[in-house]
Amino acid sequence: MPLLRHRPGTSSLVALAAAVTLSLTIGTIVTTATAATETAVTETVTAERLTGTLTDGATWIADVPENWNGTLIVFSHGFGGRVAENAPREAVRLRLLEEGYALAGSSYDVSETLWGLESAERDQVATVAAVTEKIGEPTRTLAIGQSMGGLVNARLARSGAGGIDGALGLCGLVAGANDLHDYQLHAEYTIARLLLPDTPVKLANFASEAEGTTTGRQLTDAVVAAQKTPEGRARIALAAAYLNLPTWAQGKDRPAADDWEEQQAQQASWLVQGILTRVEPARYHVEKALGGNNSGNKGVDYARLLSTSQHAPLVKALYEKAGLNLRADLRNLTANAKIKADPSAVAAGERTSSAGQGLAVPLLNIHTTADDLVPVEQEDRFAARVRASGDGSLLRQAYVERQGHCFFTVAETVAALHAVERRIDTGRWGAAATPGALQTAATALGLDGAAYVPYRPAKLTTGRRFQ
Repeated sequence: MPLLRHRPGTSSLVALAAAVTLSLTIGTIVTTATAATETAVTETVTAERLTGTLTDGATWIADVPENWNGTLIVFSHGFGGRVAENAPREAVRLRLLEEGYALAGSSYDVSETLWGLESAERDQVATVAAVTEKIGEPTRTLAIGQSMGGLVNARLARSGAGGIDGALGLCGLVAGANDLHDYQLHAEYTIARLLLPDTPVKLANFASEAEGTTTGRQLTDAVVAAQKTPEGRARIALAAAYLNLPTWAQGKDRPAADDWEEQQAQQASWLVQGILTRVEPARYHVEKALGGNNSGNKGVDYARLLSTSQHAPLVKALYEKAGLNLRADLRNLTANAKIKADPSAVAAGERTSSAGQGLAVPLLNIHTTADDLVPVEQEDRFAARVRASGDGSLLRQAYVERQGHCFFTVAETVAALHAVERRIDTGRWGAAATPGALQTAATALGLDGAAYVPYRPAKLTTGRRFQ
């Protein structure tokens, strides 16, 4: 991909608008699970804030530092954002501006649904064009995406649209909307069928966000009640296995490999803290964007599905301890699985909300090893698709040993971005994206620490056929 031709000097930037002085506060995050404090360091840099509106009504913002290094970064935000963002969080934005990067990002068109995948890629490309028109052509354009924005980012890396030279994904929902709703549905159905057998629970085809919220509360309340008994805990573990839920929870020490009770307790704590009350209302927005329910369980063999989960030994141990018949519960689930997906919604999900079917530019994805909302196992599913496309050499994945969704330090994020740049500069990854190299590079920044580790995610537990 040819480099763009012109990088404007500082004088031309100043001519665009009055410069805005940004007071940079770079947060230092203690990387242990119990950390609750931040240390601030304040510096000052001069940058310009530019704004605009795209033809579909989406808005964009850009910050261009006085010491612009010629690289433009376009950032894709996660689900729920209604306004334009140009960095994953404030401390990262400030550090990147200090290093001389120009930062841009759009809101996407979320006027109808917060699942903005129909518009996100084109709006990000249009944002690059709009910013370039204002500041001149960058020497390099990079993409960063977080969570749902990680899926947008992977789609940009697939197409190379907007002149993207390389991309960095943060905790990306890279398995796509159809896989996401598939495994979520299996877990939700298990809770409803086994813990609320006499209570009607709507699991799909939501008419409003409020309906999703009601379902999320029903399922969460059922988990809270069931956690009080050995039988309930065993069934929660079964649902958690289908959800690909980590056994290491926020604010807790990692349980031993054979401590089944503590592993289940930590899975339950994720659920009690509100995962279901977040994903159920979100389902409404995805269904609205895709035109219907994109997941079903009719014909699913729940025994076979459990056999694919890394958590199957945990489930079997707790069922045995509770004196429950696991085979009977699995037969119950299989016999009563009657939810059908809307084929047109599935097709829309594949068209607008999937990734991995190829890469046009280098992509580095980083993920925490215990992500409750976007399981790290999504990375295995994504990598398999990229390899099947023949573009595996363009992809690298790295992992941070930490609990939670998108909990990266500034140092981890910036070091990963630098690794993408080295790949572009040299034409090969070499050792730049290995755990050791990323850990060394992040630590050398002297910021807020790092926890890159060698890691290989398990396979994603999903009933969907690989596509």
